[in-house]
Amino acid sequence: MSVKTADQRCSWCGEHDDYIAYHDNEWGLPRRDRQRLFEKICLEGFQAGLSWLTILRKRENFRRAFHQFDPKKVAKMTEGDVEHLLQDAGIVRHRGKIESAINNAKQVARLEQEFGSLGAFVWSFEPSSKNRPRKITAQIVAALTKTEESTAMSTALKTRGWSFVGPTTMYAFMQSCGVVNDHVEHCGWRMITEQARAEFARPQA
Repeated sequence: MSVKTADQRCSWCGEHDDYIAYHDNEWGLPRRDRQRLFEKICLEGFQAGLSWLTILRKRENFRRAFHQFDPKKVAKMTEGDVEHLLQDAGIVRHRGKIESAINNAKQVARLEQEFGSLGAFVWSFEPSSKNRPRKITAQIVAALTKTEESTAMSTALKTRGWSFVGPTTMYAFMQSCGVVNDHVEHCGWRMITEQARAEFARPQA
């Protein structure tokens, strides 16, 4: 499907090519791959206090710096790696966020021992239809900064040693990896995303 006019997309895209490509090809499509899910969690954490556009434009640098977000490799990163990354202008040079990504990578294996996979954990927080707005509008999406499910996911991760995983961060993560579909009603990608979610095999614990 080719949708080219701004009024056929979610309004947050604006006219930025980076945002448009992300919206059209990635945002909201369901994912289960541990590496991509881990990447999204990390990048949402790095985004806190910044614009998502900043993160998108640095994403390839982040992937290079964090071993393509392979949790096993990131978990082995050392204090020396942290100091090196603090000098890397291609990423967000925030010690707490860098250390958080490494810490969270170490928690992935433990989480998978409990749930079978990172994907199974993530999708266990998919909200039921009765907990979702009947109609998704720009105003509704703007107000949906966190939900009961994103709060529960945040709590579950924090109790297991994860950091930079607050309820608002986790809701943005849920939006990005398709656990919820927040494309607005008039968006040409809403039904595409709904179809992808309908065909998606949810990972089971």
